[in-house]
Order: sequence, then C-alpha cells, then structure tokens
Amino acid sequence: ASQDVQDVSADPLVQDSPTSFDAKSGNLIEVNSPMVGTFYSSPTPDAPLYVEIGAEVKPGDGLCIIEAMKLMNELESEVAGTIVEICVENAQPVEYGQVLFLVDPA
Repeated sequence: ASQDVQDVSADPLVQDSPTSFDAKSGNLIEVNSPMVGTFYSSPTPDAPLYVEIGAEVKPGDGLCIIEAMKLMNELESEVAGTIVEICVENAQPVEYGQVLFLVDPA
C-alpha cells in the first residue's frame, strides 16, 4: 500500500513542477534554502506570515526563518517580484538547495 501512495504522490509532483514553470514562461526565480533546517513561515507562532502568495517582495524583505541547531536564521529576498508559490509547509524540514519559493520577477 505504501508503494501505491508513493507512486500517486510522486507522479503529480514530477508533472506539476515543470508544468508550473512552463506555464509561467520559465521566468520564475527559485528561492532556495541556504541550509538544512526547519522552515518557519512567521517569526513566532502567533505572528503574521512573512509572505503569502501574491505578496510583492523586494531585496532585503524577510521571507521565512530556517531554524538550524536552535538558531533562527531569517532568509531575506535577493530579488524584487511577486511570490507565486510557497513550496514548503510551515514547520517542515528542508534540505540545502531545496526550493522554498517561486518569485515572478518585477
């Protein structure tokens, strides 16, 4: 049964990711995790999210926190544009280089 679940979840991920890039003419910028850690979409559980889909960002804007070894590291945007996809759920582990956000450049 676990193989069926893996196959079902793997196929849409493999197909959806390239489709979303192609559908948006391939101009989207990936914001990748600079480290292994835990992704947090807000500075504290009660605080508003750093960004939501549709949010305009500019260089220096906070996007999320990556917790690594009990240190909270704020990830700042290096580009200007619009957040079109948040690729990670809050409080999920992330790997080095994993895509966290897709940004449509301004």
